Amino acid sequence: MTSNDSLQRLAQIIESRKPARGGDPQTSYVARLLHKGPDAFLKKIGEEATETVMAAKDLDHGGDPSKLVGEVADLWFHCLIALAHYGLSPADVIAELERREGTSGIEEKALRKAQAREAAEK
Repeated sequence: MTSNDSLQRLAQIIESRKPARGGDPQTSYVARLLHKGPDAFLKKIGEEATETVMAAKDLDHGGDPSKLVGEVADLWFHCLIALAHYGLSPADVIAELERREGTSGIEEKALRKAQAREAAEK
């Protein structure tokens, strides 16, 4: 079993909890977030990102590594909810990471800036 399998299984569960597929906001946290709309799950992503940063900084001062792992798991989970809402999947993110593999992060950022400039000029 690969990590991708785990992400795909979780994505399928999230997909099944969409209110349009019968997910009940009264009994499902995922259905509740999706029912409330993007502001609800995007707010959670922001909260979890902040908690991830705090847990990482705590590690520099003797913090518990499992706290960072837990916060990253929470962040990924809420990001999976956002992907599902927008009709995307973990496979889309993995494909993008694979596309970037072997490319310098500095080169990638410069390319994105150049593409944004070109788009703005059109």
